[in-house]
Amino acid sequence: MKRMLPLAATAIYAFLHLPLLVLAVFSVNSSRFTLWEGFSLRWYRAAFEDQQLIEATANSLLIAAVATAAAAVIGTLCAHALWKKDAPIITMSLSLSLVTPEIVAGISLLALFQWIFRFLNIHLGLHTVILAHVSFCISFVVIVVLARLRTFDNSLEEAAVDLGATEWQAFCHVTLPNLMPAIVSAALLAFTISFDDYVITSMVAGVDSETLPMVLYAIARRGANPVVNAISTIIVLALGAMILASERLKES
Repeated sequence: MKRMLPLAATAIYAFLHLPLLVLAVFSVNSSRFTLWEGFSLRWYRAAFEDQQLIEATANSLLIAAVATAAAAVIGTLCAHALWKKDAPIITMSLSLSLVTPEIVAGISLLALFQWIFRFLNIHLGLHTVILAHVSFCISFVVIVVLARLRTFDNSLEEAAVDLGATEWQAFCHVTLPNLMPAIVSAALLAFTISFDDYVITSMVAGVDSETLPMVLYAIARRGANPVVNAISTIIVLALGAMILASERLKES
């Protein structure tokens, strides 16, 4: 068993990461097909020269940045409130958005937006995508920050209040600095999830609010295109670095 366990772990990791390695290898292949013809960065140059990809990337970055900022603020305050006042039903309900299938969440949000916008005469666009992303990112922030708060000594806040600080001052000057690693970790996780989302985004996006995953999916459906390999490799490396940074901050 001791000899088989490392072999099994290696096989599982290879199964998980070998497709990504193949993707990265063929992103620097000069051929359009899965036949190695030589090293080339032509597909990376093509990706950076594609105006549609550039616009979609800008949309994805804007949506992820705004959604992450909003989710980090709202989620931190929610986590602090749940930590102060035990509410097991509300806490458990946070997990509902984590286990709900994305297609169900997307259809629900689309129905909500259509019902509300019927009275406001507003159409789908970047604003609806941002609202949708905030809705599912908040749960991740709350869970990460709440886990950190459960290791925090509540008597520190009480001591600050006894020394004359208001509850808000105690939160800002005592609790918040101790929460910063967890907040940053949760924000990086939320950014990754928001940037990568396709199903919910495709449901609530307007005609002028295509994101990078939507464009990549449309390109891939038209046939093999090495540009997809190049941009996907960049995404994997960038988001992988953010996830590693998130895990390091979560442990600190």
